[in-house]
Amino acid sequence: MLTLRAGAITIQARARPPNHKEELKERLDSSTPPVVVDARLKYPYEHSTVKLPGAIRYAEGSPRAELPRDRDVVVYDSDPNELASSRAAAELIRLGYRAVALKGGIVDWLAANLPQKPKTRRSRRRPNPAR
Repeated sequence: MLTLRAGAITIQARARPPNHKEELKERLDSSTPPVVVDARLKYPYEHSTVKLPGAIRYAEGSPRAELPRDRDVVVYDSDPNELASSRAAAELIRLGYRAVALKGGIVDWLAANLPQKPKTRRSRRRPNPAR
């Protein structure tokens, strides 16, 4: 929150959510980190082994995770043009969230050697032919 005072007038404005990798890294290390949302399309998501720290999966056509409304939301994908993340951020904005798409997405994040977390995979149980 930014507070400006000019005489008897006080203006309070929220800083925008971070949309560059350096800003996001700095905010993730702060006491008020943003919510990070993974909006990669199905194929890139399923064929990846990593995600950004603390990322919540948010895919088109799947159940939506409940996101806190009192925190900034940063959405990323694997497209250099941020198509999926821009679409998801726009949807979140329409729902009343403070959201932005991360410029460069996970590709730029990984290229900058910034922190990453292993993505947990759902276990796919093979059918037991003995049953």
